[in-house]
Amino acid sequence: MKKLLLLGLPLLALAFVFILLPPIDTTASLLEKSAPEFTLTGSDGKQYSLSDYRGQIVVLEWLNHDCPFVIKHYRSGNMQQLQRDHLANEGVWFSIISSAPGKQGFLTPSQALSLAEEKGAAPTAVLFDPEGSVGRAYGAMTTPHMFVINQEGTLVYAGAIDSVRSTKVEDVAKATNYVSAALEEIRSGRSVSIANTQAYGCSIKYK
Repeated sequence: MKKLLLLGLPLLALAFVFILLPPIDTTASLLEKSAPEFTLTGSDGKQYSLSDYRGQIVVLEWLNHDCPFVIKHYRSGNMQQLQRDHLANEGVWFSIISSAPGKQGFLTPSQALSLAEEKGAAPTAVLFDPEGSVGRAYGAMTTPHMFVINQEGTLVYAGAIDSVRSTKVEDVAKATNYVSAALEEIRSGRSVSIANTQAYGCSIKYK
């Protein structure tokens, strides 16, 4: 009996190792390749396809308004300012909700429109991905999780919005904003110098 227990211990330890390992960030494998195509319905009832925006810089923001990390960036006005600045430069910004119905972060179209107005958000559209197929295609794991697609349709940035992993509003001013830096470099005709970072935030509540 003791022998069987001793033989089982290495297997048990191995199981714990796999449980404790962090999930693999699959977004790195997508970089410098064509961004996964999608067509999603917006809160305005219209259909939005990524391919329709070839020639423009597209930002994808995974969104859950109940997440403290998302609240930080909206309460500070950081996310809204990024959106406005990008749209002023003829860019496209999609806020994507991949929360499944009944789970945290899920919104109806009317709720999404109301919250966007209340928070002064300015995306091109809020898109719904209730099946989670688009989120999984991009390897989106957190809210926020940010992606930047250049004019050629190539994914050139994936990861965190900035360098300070916290829920404190005051930390926004202290952080390096990776999304803003990537957009500035693309507009200047340069390669994105920091193309992949570890996203931080709340886990996406997939189906």
